[in-house]
Amino acid sequence: MADGAPDEFRLIAELFAPLSVRCPGAHGLTDDAAFLPAQPGTDTVVTVDTMVAGVHFLPDDPPELIARKLIGVNLSDLAAKGAVPQTVFLAAAFPREVSSSWLTAFAAGLKCDLDRWEVALAGGDTVATPGPLTLTLTALGRVEAGRGLLRSGARPGHGIWVSGSIGDGALGLKAIRRELAGLDTSDLAELADRYRLPRPRVLLGPRLIGLAAAAMDISDGLLQDLAHICRASGVGAEIEAELVPLSPAAALALAIDQSLLASILTGGDDYELLFTAAPEAVASIQMLSEELSLSLRRIGRITGAAGDGVVVLGGDGQVISLAAGGWRHFAGAEEKGDTVWSG
Repeated sequence: MADGAPDEFRLIAELFAPLSVRCPGAHGLTDDAAFLPAQPGTDTVVTVDTMVAGVHFLPDDPPELIARKLIGVNLSDLAAKGAVPQTVFLAAAFPREVSSSWLTAFAAGLKCDLDRWEVALAGGDTVATPGPLTLTLTALGRVEAGRGLLRSGARPGHGIWVSGSIGDGALGLKAIRRELAGLDTSDLAELADRYRLPRPRVLLGPRLIGLAAAAMDISDGLLQDLAHICRASGVGAEIEAELVPLSPAAALALAIDQSLLASILTGGDDYELLFTAAPEAVASIQMLSEELSLSLRRIGRITGAAGDGVVVLGGDGQVISLAAGGWRHFAGAEEKGDTVWSG
């Protein structure tokens, strides 16, 4: 495909149809619908995410990383339900000036992560737009019928757990914008990479079935997403700031500037899994952590009624006051919360 303005049908045939080979029902993307076989005894889990240039990624980000982030945020949603990913559908509104070389790199990014997780592109739509690049991915996964993880299973006395490290995504955006002081080039690059390229916990999610009582992924910020679980479950939550796991780069940034704690706890773009579990599951969770070579850290506990909100405690046991609550799209920025943030 020569560089310059792409032809829609050549674009589909040359770049996207090869990504559908794992799904015979997609018919090589030559039809306008896909036929997916039903599997007895399983539930199909469906999630949709939209990413817009300038909102969810930087307009000049490399196209292959934009594609991989698009895949990652959707597979993270499936992982939070305990689902194994199967197929995706892509709806793309490309700016009219997009070049064929950009699209080729974008398709290569899609292929990288679709191949990694053995997922097929089963269909979608492409259009030209005068507005910003807008990408919508619908992802389908499967889970044993009736066993998918929900937000509504948290109960008082459950521990609150997170995978990986928290705050790298939010600090990564600050690193890209040159808003972090005192870090060397490698630390800044590590944080920026975490913002641009989520690590969906595809292997962890299905293994949490039978261990986690409630779960979701962290996209809008630890505190706001924990508040979603609290509302769905009718409970409150208490976390200890010093137990929240940080990467070495994030820990260094926080040591230099303590005000970054609010960004770490509320900034979003972590795409780690947040879940609650009964005390008797602790040993099994620790074994799973070792088996997957993935940090699973208990950071707090579920408390009484939903009206208690989400309370953040410092090392001295006192409530920490945080200015920002988390990302809300129609607010246009991080909204200001109360002293004890309650969503």
